[in-house]
Amino acid sequence: MQHTTASCLCGDVTLTANGHPLRVGICHCKDCQKHHGAAFYAAAIFDQKNVKIVGAVHSYKGRHFCPRCGSSVFAQSDDEIEIHLGALDSPNDNIPTYEGWTSRRAEWLTAFEGMTQHKYGRDEDDRSD
Repeated sequence: MQHTTASCLCGDVTLTANGHPLRVGICHCKDCQKHHGAAFYAAAIFDQKNVKIVGAVHSYKGRHFCPRCGSSVFAQSDDEIEIHLGALDSPNDNIPTYEGWTSRRAEWLTAFEGMTQHKYGRDEDDRSD
């Protein structure tokens, strides 16, 4: 069984996900851009029951961060945990397959080759890409 591990910058918050992610994607929505201070956000999304979180976190609108170092580590929506690819110990193990909110992609950033493109959000009824 695949194990995915992640942590914050200081190591106070750690995550372990068992099994393969439901999907791995990139988001260009304004909320993700503002939260991460970056042109886009990338995450591996797992079923909540497959993720173990150790350490205290603070949160804002479902986005969780370490209170000590401030690292944004994961987001939670409904029964899913979105582990930020930048927090992963092995980020190359989870390759994005889709881009969401391409209507908000920075004009200087070209589409990622080979990925499914969603002008807005992806189909909410489908937990995979």
